[in-house]
Amino acid sequence: MLHDKVKELPHHFWKKESGLTSMLILLCLNDFLIGPLYGSIQWVRVLINLLWMLILLTGIFSLAKSRKHALLISILPLCFVILRWILLFTQYKQLIFLDFLVGLFTMFMLIGMVLIKVFEHGPVTTNRIVGSVVVYMLTGNLFCLVFQFIFMLDPSCFDIRFSSTDINTIHSGFLYFSFTTLTTTGYGDILPVGLFTRSVVIVEQIIGVLYPVILIGRLVSLKVERG
Repeated sequence: MLHDKVKELPHHFWKKESGLTSMLILLCLNDFLIGPLYGSIQWVRVLINLLWMLILLTGIFSLAKSRKHALLISILPLCFVILRWILLFTQYKQLIFLDFLVGLFTMFMLIGMVLIKVFEHGPVTTNRIVGSVVVYMLTGNLFCLVFQFIFMLDPSCFDIRFSSTDINTIHSGFLYFSFTTLTTTGYGDILPVGLFTRSVVIVEQIIGVLYPVILIGRLVSLKVERG
Protein backbone atom coordinates (compact mmCIF):
# COMPACT_ATOMS: atom_id res chain seq x y z
CA MET A 1 0.00 0.00 0.00
CA LEU A 2 2.77 2.43 0.91
CA HIS A 3 4.57 1.55 -2.31
CA ASP A 4 1.47 2.44 -4.33
CA LYS A 5 1.20 5.83 -2.62
CA VAL A 6 4.81 6.66 -3.39
CA LYS A 7 4.18 5.84 -7.04
CA GLU A 8 1.34 8.36 -7.16
CA LEU A 9 3.43 11.32 -5.97
CA PRO A 10 5.07 12.20 -9.33
CA HIS A 11 1.60 12.86 -10.79
CA HIS A 12 0.74 15.34 -8.06
CA PHE A 13 0.76 19.08 -8.79
CA TRP A 14 3.63 19.74 -6.37
CA LYS A 15 6.03 17.88 -8.69
CA LYS A 16 5.33 20.25 -11.57
CA GLU A 17 7.34 23.42 -12.25
CA SER A 18 4.28 25.59 -12.96
CA GLY A 19 3.59 26.23 -9.26
CA LEU A 20 6.81 28.08 -8.41
CA THR A 21 6.71 29.96 -11.73
CA SER A 22 3.17 31.15 -10.98
CA MET A 23 4.28 32.14 -7.51
CA LEU A 24 7.16 34.22 -8.92
CA ILE A 25 4.89 35.98 -11.43
CA LEU A 26 2.35 36.86 -8.73
CA LEU A 27 5.11 38.16 -6.44
CA CYS A 28 6.47 40.40 -9.21
CA LEU A 29 3.01 41.77 -10.01
CA ASN A 30 2.30 42.47 -6.35
CA ASP A 31 5.68 43.96 -5.39
CA PHE A 32 6.67 45.95 -8.46
CA LEU A 33 3.48 46.96 -10.25
CA ILE A 34 0.10 46.82 -8.51
CA GLY A 35 1.20 47.61 -4.95
CA PRO A 36 3.52 50.61 -5.50
CA LEU A 37 1.48 52.23 -8.30
CA TYR A 38 -2.14 51.62 -7.32
CA GLY A 39 -2.11 50.41 -3.71
CA SER A 40 -3.72 53.57 -2.29
CA ILE A 41 -7.02 52.73 -4.03
CA GLN A 42 -9.33 50.72 -1.78
CA TRP A 43 -10.44 48.08 -4.29
CA VAL A 44 -6.85 47.67 -5.47
CA ARG A 45 -5.79 46.94 -1.89
CA VAL A 46 -8.46 44.22 -1.84
CA LEU A 47 -6.99 42.92 -5.11
CA ILE A 48 -3.50 42.92 -3.55
CA ASN A 49 -4.83 40.77 -0.70
CA LEU A 50 -6.36 38.40 -3.24
CA LEU A 51 -2.99 38.24 -5.00
CA TRP A 52 -1.30 37.40 -1.72
CA MET A 53 -3.85 34.65 -1.15
CA LEU A 54 -3.03 33.25 -4.59
CA ILE A 55 0.69 33.50 -3.85
CA LEU A 56 0.31 31.67 -0.55
CA LEU A 57 -2.01 28.97 -1.86
CA THR A 58 0.05 28.48 -5.03
CA GLY A 59 3.16 27.93 -2.94
CA ILE A 60 1.44 25.54 -0.55
CA PHE A 61 -0.30 23.42 -3.18
CA SER A 62 2.87 23.37 -5.29
CA LEU A 63 5.04 22.05 -2.48
CA ALA A 64 2.81 20.06 -0.14
CA LYS A 65 3.12 16.28 -0.33
CA SER A 66 -0.62 15.66 -0.44
CA ARG A 67 -3.89 17.55 -0.86
CA LYS A 68 -4.85 16.90 2.77
CA HIS A 69 -1.49 18.20 3.94
CA ALA A 70 -1.92 21.31 1.78
CA LEU A 71 -5.40 22.02 3.15
CA LEU A 72 -4.16 21.81 6.74
CA ILE A 73 -1.21 24.13 6.05
CA SER A 74 -3.52 26.58 4.24
CA ILE A 75 -5.36 27.45 7.46
CA LEU A 76 -2.61 29.82 8.64
CA PRO A 77 -2.22 31.74 5.34
CA LEU A 78 -5.99 32.08 5.03
CA CYS A 79 -6.08 33.60 8.53
CA PHE A 80 -3.35 36.01 7.37
CA VAL A 81 -5.40 37.13 4.35
CA ILE A 82 -8.63 37.42 6.37
CA LEU A 83 -6.87 39.60 8.95
CA ARG A 84 -5.55 41.81 6.15
CA TRP A 85 -9.07 42.26 4.82
CA ILE A 86 -10.37 43.17 8.28
CA LEU A 87 -7.55 45.69 8.76
CA LEU A 88 -8.56 47.43 5.54
CA PHE A 89 -11.59 48.75 7.42
CA THR A 90 -10.50 48.70 11.07
CA GLN A 91 -7.28 49.55 12.92
CA TYR A 92 -7.57 47.63 16.18
CA LYS A 93 -4.15 47.41 17.80
CA GLN A 94 -4.72 43.81 18.92
CA LEU A 95 -5.45 42.77 15.32
CA ILE A 96 -2.27 44.49 14.12
CA PHE A 97 -0.20 42.37 16.54
CA LEU A 98 -2.03 39.21 15.48
CA ASP A 99 -1.68 40.09 11.80
CA PHE A 100 2.08 40.53 12.25
CA LEU A 101 2.54 37.21 14.05
CA VAL A 102 0.43 35.23 11.57
CA GLY A 103 2.14 36.94 8.63
CA LEU A 104 5.58 36.21 10.09
CA PHE A 105 4.86 32.50 10.57
CA THR A 106 3.31 32.30 7.10
CA MET A 107 6.39 33.83 5.45
CA PHE A 108 8.75 31.54 7.36
CA MET A 109 6.65 28.55 6.38
CA LEU A 110 6.66 29.44 2.69
CA ILE A 111 10.39 30.22 2.64
CA GLY A 112 11.15 26.92 4.35
CA MET A 113 8.99 24.94 1.93
CA VAL A 114 10.57 26.51 -1.15
CA LEU A 115 14.10 26.05 0.24
CA ILE A 116 13.40 22.33 0.65
CA LYS A 117 12.65 22.16 -3.07
CA VAL A 118 15.69 24.27 -4.01
CA PHE A 119 18.20 22.23 -2.01
CA GLU A 120 16.75 18.74 -2.46
CA HIS A 121 18.78 16.06 -4.24
CA GLY A 122 18.46 15.84 -7.97
CA PRO A 123 19.51 17.62 -11.17
CA VAL A 124 19.88 21.40 -11.34
CA THR A 125 16.77 22.54 -13.21
CA THR A 126 15.04 25.79 -14.08
CA ASN A 127 12.63 25.04 -11.25
CA ARG A 128 15.46 25.31 -8.70
CA ILE A 129 16.52 28.69 -10.08
CA VAL A 130 12.93 29.98 -10.03
CA GLY A 131 12.55 28.69 -6.48
CA SER A 132 15.72 30.47 -5.34
CA VAL A 133 14.42 33.77 -6.76
CA VAL A 134 11.08 33.19 -5.01
CA VAL A 135 12.90 32.70 -1.69
CA TYR A 136 14.87 35.92 -2.26
CA MET A 137 11.70 37.91 -2.94
CA LEU A 138 9.83 36.35 -0.03
CA THR A 139 12.74 37.32 2.24
CA GLY A 140 12.39 40.93 1.09
CA ASN A 141 8.67 40.82 1.84
CA LEU A 142 9.32 39.21 5.22
CA PHE A 143 11.61 42.02 6.35
CA CYS A 144 9.21 44.59 4.89
CA LEU A 145 6.58 43.16 7.24
CA VAL A 146 9.00 43.45 10.19
CA PHE A 147 10.04 47.02 9.37
CA GLN A 148 6.45 48.15 8.88
CA PHE A 149 5.46 46.63 12.22
CA ILE A 150 8.36 48.35 14.01
CA PHE A 151 7.34 51.65 12.40
CA MET A 152 3.74 51.26 13.56
CA LEU A 153 4.94 50.68 17.12
CA ASP A 154 7.48 53.51 17.12
CA PRO A 155 7.79 55.84 14.08
CA SER A 156 10.93 57.42 15.59
CA CYS A 157 12.88 54.21 14.80
CA PHE A 158 13.22 55.43 11.21
CA ASP A 159 14.26 58.68 9.60
CA ILE A 160 11.96 58.70 6.56
CA ARG A 161 10.91 61.11 3.84
CA PHE A 162 7.38 60.02 3.06
CA SER A 163 4.02 60.79 4.66
CA SER A 164 3.15 58.47 7.56
CA THR A 165 -0.57 59.01 6.88
CA ASP A 166 -0.67 57.03 3.63
CA ILE A 167 -0.70 53.32 4.46
CA ASN A 168 0.13 52.37 0.86
CA THR A 169 3.12 54.73 0.83
CA ILE A 170 4.31 53.18 4.09
CA HIS A 171 4.10 49.65 2.70
CA SER A 172 5.71 50.42 -0.66
CA GLY A 173 8.33 52.57 1.10
CA PHE A 174 9.38 49.78 3.45
CA LEU A 175 9.26 47.21 0.64
CA TYR A 176 11.69 49.45 -1.24
CA PHE A 177 13.81 49.86 1.90
CA SER A 178 13.80 46.10 2.50
CA PHE A 179 15.04 45.26 -0.99
CA THR A 180 17.71 47.97 -0.95
CA THR A 181 18.87 46.55 2.39
CA LEU A 182 18.74 42.95 1.17
CA THR A 183 20.85 43.85 -1.87
CA THR A 184 23.13 46.05 0.34
CA THR A 185 22.46 49.02 -1.95
CA GLY A 186 21.50 51.55 0.72
CA TYR A 187 20.55 54.86 -0.93
CA GLY A 188 20.16 56.58 2.43
CA ASP A 189 16.68 58.05 1.87
CA ILE A 190 15.26 55.83 4.64
CA LEU A 191 17.51 55.45 7.66
CA PRO A 192 17.18 53.09 10.65
CA VAL A 193 17.60 55.09 13.84
CA GLY A 194 16.59 52.73 16.66
CA LEU A 195 19.14 50.23 17.96
CA PHE A 196 16.85 47.23 17.50
CA THR A 197 15.93 48.43 14.01
CA ARG A 198 19.61 48.61 13.07
CA SER A 199 20.09 45.07 14.34
CA VAL A 200 17.26 43.85 12.10
CA VAL A 201 18.83 45.72 9.17
CA ILE A 202 22.19 44.01 9.84
CA VAL A 203 20.50 40.59 9.85
CA GLU A 204 18.87 41.29 6.48
CA GLN A 205 22.16 42.55 5.04
CA ILE A 206 23.97 39.39 6.16
CA ILE A 207 21.26 37.23 4.59
CA GLY A 208 21.47 39.27 1.39
CA VAL A 209 25.23 38.66 1.18
CA LEU A 210 25.37 35.01 2.29
CA TYR A 211 22.29 33.63 0.52
CA PRO A 212 23.61 33.99 -3.07
CA VAL A 213 26.98 32.53 -2.02
CA ILE A 214 25.42 29.51 -0.31
CA LEU A 215 22.92 29.06 -3.12
CA ILE A 216 25.53 29.14 -5.90
CA GLY A 217 27.80 26.80 -3.94
CA ARG A 218 24.97 24.32 -3.40
CA LEU A 219 23.77 24.38 -7.01
CA VAL A 220 27.34 23.94 -8.29
CA SER A 221 27.88 20.98 -5.97
CA LEU A 222 24.62 19.40 -7.17
CA LYS A 223 25.71 19.92 -10.76
CA VAL A 224 29.08 18.26 -10.06
CA GLU A 225 27.39 15.34 -8.28
CA ARG A 226 25.19 14.73 -11.30
CA GLY A 227 28.21 15.02 -13.64
